[in-house]
Amino acid sequence: MSEVRMLALSPMLMLLLSLLMASFFDTTAGQIGVCYGEYGNNLPSNSEAVAMYKQYNIRRMRMYGPNPNALDALRGSGIELILDVPNGDLQRIADSQTEASTWVRDNVQKYNDVSFKYISVGNEVMPRGPGGAGTVLFQAMQNIDKALSEAGLSIPVSTTTYMGAFTDTKRSPLLVNIYTYFGFKNGDVSLEFALFKPSNNEFNNPNNQLRYQNLFDANLDSVYAALEKSGGGSLEVVVSESGWPTEGGPGASVGNAEAYINNLIQHVKRGSPRRPGKAIETYIFAMFDENEKPNDETERYFGLFLPTTRQLKYGVNFN
Repeated sequence: MSEVRMLALSPMLMLLLSLLMASFFDTTAGQIGVCYGEYGNNLPSNSEAVAMYKQYNIRRMRMYGPNPNALDALRGSGIELILDVPNGDLQRIADSQTEASTWVRDNVQKYNDVSFKYISVGNEVMPRGPGGAGTVLFQAMQNIDKALSEAGLSIPVSTTTYMGAFTDTKRSPLLVNIYTYFGFKNGDVSLEFALFKPSNNEFNNPNNQLRYQNLFDANLDSVYAALEKSGGGSLEVVVSESGWPTEGGPGASVGNAEAYINNLIQHVKRGSPRRPGKAIETYIFAMFDENEKPNDETERYFGLFLPTTRQLKYGVNFN
């Protein structure tokens, strides 16, 4: 999870984009998924969690690393899965095609009755980060993609970035985490503008006269604009995380979280000003509150459900 920020374009980003565009596929957008994090000591079992996805008709899941018990529970469920290659695995996978092939064999091939939608190699890795992080990320993506291809699996490979810019490469989508909450928390915009409500922050883009009535659209369309500028205008964008905390910081409340999530679900069906009428595949963060998440206190309260009671914290219509 990150605050909203833009990544400058660079040759490394262009290489990543070229990898993303290598194979075209149709993104079935608009249906809501929910991220399944496991930083907690009071969470339901994996099988119970998957049963809750089924019970509430949540047909898409993002999981932040391979968990054999969770993958077993997903067998035959029809739930479409984004599976992450954790950041801690990137170096060894980048260094060795054998390691990449082993990762694919053990975590994907083995579960041939799980519906893998994308493999996300790394989460919020800064391409210009220390230690050649961008080079490592790019090589790890290449190796995972090759391993999938050699295994006869046509699963798109991407990476999850800050609200930033890659381009048009394999025609795998770019996965982008967007949190309007942090824009409000940092004092950049009003609460209303962050919650999809009428506000005095609304504006027209002077370059194209598109009207922006909420921060989510402004953030998303800045990604599209950066992609277009760098030659990646046909690349799909999937919002791989978005949510609102119920406590732990300013504006964090049950009422605001309920407003944001339900407004988000309805809003992404309609697209953005730059791409109107094109539904946006979106994943809510997160399924459960996670009481062992580090850093800011709000990080522990983004869940839709209370982990101990398995009850929704507020009303949500996933349809």
